[in-house]
Amino acid sequence: MRLIKHITLLLIILATSIASAQIKFEAKVSKTKLGINERLRIDFEMNKDGDNFTPPDFYGFTVVGGPNTSVSQSWLNGKRSYKKTYSYFLAPKKRGTLKIRQATIEIDNEVYKTQLVSVKVTAAVKRPNDPDDAENVASDNIHLVAEVSKANPYLNEAITVVYKLYVSQSTGVSNWREIDNPRYNDFWSQNINIKGLKIQNGSYNGDDNYRYVILRKTVLYPQKTGELEIEPLSLDVTVEVPTKRRDFFGGRLMTQVNKRVSAGSRTINVKPLPNNGKPDDFSGAVGDFKFNVITSKTELNASESLQARVEVTGNGNLKLFELPNLQLPNSLEVYEPEHNENVKTNLNGMYGSISDNYTIVPQYKGKYPIPSVEFSYFDPSTESYKTVSSGEIVINVLEGPVNTTNSDNNIASVDNGKQNVVSTGDQFAFVKTDANLKPINSSYFFKSSTFWTSLLLPFLAIPLALVYRKKKEERNADVFGNRIRKADKLAKRYLSEAKKVLGQKEAFYIALEKALHNYLKAKLHIETTDFSKEKIEILLTERQVNRESIQEFINILEHCELARYTPITNVEMQKDYENAAKTISIIDKELR
Repeated sequence: MRLIKHITLLLIILATSIASAQIKFEAKVSKTKLGINERLRIDFEMNKDGDNFTPPDFYGFTVVGGPNTSVSQSWLNGKRSYKKTYSYFLAPKKRGTLKIRQATIEIDNEVYKTQLVSVKVTAAVKRPNDPDDAENVASDNIHLVAEVSKANPYLNEAITVVYKLYVSQSTGVSNWREIDNPRYNDFWSQNINIKGLKIQNGSYNGDDNYRYVILRKTVLYPQKTGELEIEPLSLDVTVEVPTKRRDFFGGRLMTQVNKRVSAGSRTINVKPLPNNGKPDDFSGAVGDFKFNVITSKTELNASESLQARVEVTGNGNLKLFELPNLQLPNSLEVYEPEHNENVKTNLNGMYGSISDNYTIVPQYKGKYPIPSVEFSYFDPSTESYKTVSSGEIVINVLEGPVNTTNSDNNIASVDNGKQNVVSTGDQFAFVKTDANLKPINSSYFFKSSTFWTSLLLPFLAIPLALVYRKKKEERNADVFGNRIRKADKLAKRYLSEAKKVLGQKEAFYIALEKALHNYLKAKLHIETTDFSKEKIEILLTERQVNRESIQEFINILEHCELARYTPITNVEMQKDYENAAKTISIIDKELR
C-alpha cells in the first residue's frame, strides 16, 4: 500500500513538471465588450522565445498602436521564468461581434497558434470628462467639417463639398490618413486636385482661435430626386497635445495621441425639374449655356467636303446630356459625327464646351438649306427653361451634276433619326486613287553586304565563345572573388523582406532585426534563446571576425530596438539598410 502511494506521488510530480515545461502561446484582450469610440489592447504572450511571429490581419479593426514588444525573465527556487509579449492597440471600425483571428509563431521548429478571440462592439459610450486626459483634449480641439454649397439643389445642378480639418492653436497635427472614403451613391462626382495644403486662420463654432486646412474638394451632380445621403469622410489623426510637463526652458512638452474624426453624413434634398414650361426636346441640360451651329464653308463644288459643328459652351452638366441632331437634305452625304469634349471642373462645376463635328459631302449642284436647330436647357438661377435656335444655314453647291429627281427630295426627311444617302458613281471622286508607289529596296539580297554579313557572322561568333568560356573558367577558379559575390547575394536574400517595407518604420525595423537574427542563426547555428549581444560577440570572435565588424553588427541591432520608438526619416532607414547589407557581406567574407 505504501509502495502504491509513492508511485502515485512520483507520477503527480512528473506530470506537474511536464505541464510546467509546456510551451504556451496565448492572446489576451483588455476587454471583451467596448464602445465603437474606445480602444482595445491585445497581448500575444509566450513563455518561450520564437521566430517569425505573424499577427492576424485584425479584420474590422484599425491598428492605432503597436507592435510593442516586452520581455521579462525571473528566477524562483532555481527555476527560470520567461515571458515575451507583442502588444497592439486597436480601434473598431464597426459595431457588432468582431473576431480576432489566430496569430502564429515558430518555436523549436514547430508552429503555434493562438485561439480565436471574440469582441463585442457597441454604440459609442460616454467617457468620463477628464479635462487633463489627452484624448479628451484632442476631441475638444480637432474637428473635421464637410461644407456643402447647397442643401436643396435641382436635379443635375452642381453642388460642392469641401472638407476642412480645424485644429486649435494650442494643439497640432503631425500626420493623418483616410480610413473611410465616402461613396457618392446617386451622384456624378469629380474630385478637384489640391496642390499643396495651405494653413489658414479660421473660426469654428464662433471660436476664432482655430486654424484649418482644406483636405478635399468634390463637385457633385445629383442623378435622383428626393433625399440623398452624402457619406462621411473619416480620418485617423496623430494629434500633438500639450501636457503639464515643461522642458528645461519652460516650454510645454507635447504628447501624441491617435484620434479618429469624422465629418458626419449630410442629407441633400434634391428637387425635380419643373414640368411647367418643359420643352418637348429637353434632353436634361442644366446650367447656363450658349448654342451654335457653325459650318467651315457655305460655298463649294459637288464631291468636296465641309465641316458642320454643333456646339454648346458654358457652365453646367456638360458631360451628362446629348446634343441635338443635325438634320440635312438627302442630297448631302453625312458621316457619323465625331464627339469632342473640352471640359474642366472647378468649385462652380463643369465649364467649357462639347461639340459634334459632322463631315458633309454634297452630290449635286444647287442650294441646300440646313434647317434651324433648337437646344433647350434649364437655368437654375432663374428657375426656368430656355430655348436657343441656331438659325438656318444655306449651302450653295456651285459646280456638279444636276439632280434630276424631284426637287422636294432636297429637303431632309427624318425617319427614326436616319436619312437616306443618294449614291452616285462619282461620290468618292475627291479621294485620290493614284497611289504613286515606289519600291523601298531596288537592290537584290543575294551577294549584298547584308548577305555576306549573315553568312560570316556564325564563324566570327566562334572565337567570342572561346573567350567567354576562358573567362568563365577563370572566374570559377577565383575562390576569393566567388566568396565575395556569394556574400553579397546572401546579404540581399536575408534583407529582401526589409527592403519591401522600406519607408514603413515599424515594419522595416522588425524585418531588419529578424533578418540579422536569421542570418546569425543560419551561420553560427545558435538558437533564439542564445541570441544575446555577449554571446554574438564571443561566437564571432571565435570565428576570427574583425572587431570593428562585430561592433558594427551589434550597433545595428541596438539601433533596430530603439528606432521603432523614435522619429526616423526615410533617409535614415535607407542608410540603416545599406549598413546592414554591407556588414552582413563583410562578416560572411571573414567567417572561418
